Amino acid sequence: MNIQLPLYKTLRNGMSAKLDRMQLADREWVRELLNIVIIEGQTYPQIQPLSESEFAAYWTTHDAFVVRGVSDLEGQDLGGQELPNILGAFYLKPNFPGRCSHLCNAGFIVQPSLRGQGIGRWMGEAMLAIATAQGYEAVIFNLVFATNTPSISLWQSLGFSTIGRIPEAVQLGDGSQVDALILYRSLR
Repeated sequence: MNIQLPLYKTLRNGMSAKLDRMQLADREWVRELLNIVIIEGQTYPQIQPLSESEFAAYWTTHDAFVVRGVSDLEGQDLGGQELPNILGAFYLKPNFPGRCSHLCNAGFIVQPSLRGQGIGRWMGEAMLAIATAQGYEAVIFNLVFATNTPSISLWQSLGFSTIGRIPEAVQLGDGSQVDALILYRSLR
């Protein structure tokens, strides 16, 4: 199975979007978006925004993808101008090294103002297809905050099962602690 990128989709709000591999020019946009999500403190374990080198080590070591808004002018004389902003992004990489590298992990972010438009589901479906095409045999999400119900619902609808619960794994900004879930889906 081979996935031909880019992929195109019309979002729920009518915006045209394009999913493709992340380019070097996208890195700072994606880092800024990730840092917004980190500061929100509801889905990623980091406390402080990531520097360029921290971001590169975390997000870009293997495969990274972006969703961008596409201008209605695409394909016209203006050279297919794309909106410069990143609507969402995800990475895909082995969850473990060596003998366990057939199990992958992925991380996802969506612009806060565009959540609920189908970007997360589209990226999730694309990730599953890409992971399968790359020969991964399963996907594991190691640390899904139990309070992140939109994400949990999405992954369950895409065939993921909860295979573990880590009690009080997450310390939220207000000092409260919540559990984290380990989610799994076979790609076979």
